[in-house]
Amino acid sequence: MHRQTEILLAGLRGARPRVPVGFAALEARAREVLSAEAFAYIAGGAGSELTMRANRDAFERRRIVPRMLRDVSVRDTSVELFGRRLPAPFFLSPIGAIELAHRDADLAVARAAASLGVPMVFSSQASVPMETCARAMGAAPRWFQLYWSRDDDLVASFVARAERCGCEAIVLTLDTTLLGWRTRDLELGYLPFLHGKGIAQYTSDPVFMRKLGEPLDGPAPERGRATLAALRAALTMARRVPGGTLRNLRGGRALAAVRRFVATYTRPSLEWKDLATLRAMTKLPIVLKGILHADDARRAMDAGMDGVLVSNHGGRQVDGAIAALDALPAVVEAVDGRVPVLMDSGIRGGADAFKALALGARAVGIGRGYAYGLAIAGEEGVREVIANMMGELDLTMGLAGCAGVGEVGREMLAGGD
Repeated sequence: MHRQTEILLAGLRGARPRVPVGFAALEARAREVLSAEAFAYIAGGAGSELTMRANRDAFERRRIVPRMLRDVSVRDTSVELFGRRLPAPFFLSPIGAIELAHRDADLAVARAAASLGVPMVFSSQASVPMETCARAMGAAPRWFQLYWSRDDDLVASFVARAERCGCEAIVLTLDTTLLGWRTRDLELGYLPFLHGKGIAQYTSDPVFMRKLGEPLDGPAPERGRATLAALRAALTMARRVPGGTLRNLRGGRALAAVRRFVATYTRPSLEWKDLATLRAMTKLPIVLKGILHADDARRAMDAGMDGVLVSNHGGRQVDGAIAALDALPAVVEAVDGRVPVLMDSGIRGGADAFKALALGARAVGIGRGYAYGLAIAGEEGVREVIANMMGELDLTMGLAGCAGVGEVGREMLAGGD
């Protein structure tokens, strides 16, 4: 109840939350402060956004069944995950090019997460290098999300850097070996990475930068007409690559970095057998992100993985895919308690988290919500969004008759068919 009390007591002094509490109002306020390109990138999904709607429909079809006359005067929302006792079953899912929301980008998110003890998953597509974020977090928990690029040397470098900066797990994203058909971005003709945004992990990596001068496969792109928009894009690229803006413009380093990123970003040929290569690179727990089928969960177990993350990338990859929450029960059954099952995609509040926990998730990922908080109020906005979700989960547990996360089970839900 602490978060609710904090807000209400502040109201006695005439203060209102800087960040809207309800998700619809949160999204609407973020839309007001974000550029059209930034809002489209963060809020949008694949195709006609059927998967995004399916994610929400899956939560709305399920109803919580509160139980009465249970002592919930003291509640415990903590969970254990990868050797850590966390204050709540939340983590911050990775979001690329978060500088679109705020100039402090991943650094603001890292500070907010650390202040509440919630793990942040560093994105491969970050706007701030992982080492900078790790220093700001102190001993707070963090994981690293890995996109497996076409360059195994770069993959090994990313993993080694994640180990050195204290990441406690590697989250391998499987569902983005190709970029989804994202209608909102296409209608604006905008992808942040082509402007040099969201590639800080690459431009801070010695392997990536050492290979800038090496030839790339395929023909070089034809030079288009010099327009004001093209000049702005070139300047944006140059500012985001180490070495100085003028040097990058004159020497072509910025364009070379963006071209190399595009050429190596994802690897469509990735197969199950490649997991052995990653397993040999690190002793950290490996979580497979993007699992939606029970058979894939079983194969993950067979491959010696340490966790699975049920996710459809927030509806951003396959239009018309199964809702993550609908996929969760079968994956949980297939895993049968051998490793933690995590879940993201569609989480908008603490009541949603309760439903995912009831269906067997150990923890859930927050995505667009914290990006909106960042856009509205920077670090403090992220902190408020996380605190609100933690507060709502605490109250939902208590009002449903659960004193601890371990008491949240399938019998607490009705509906879903």
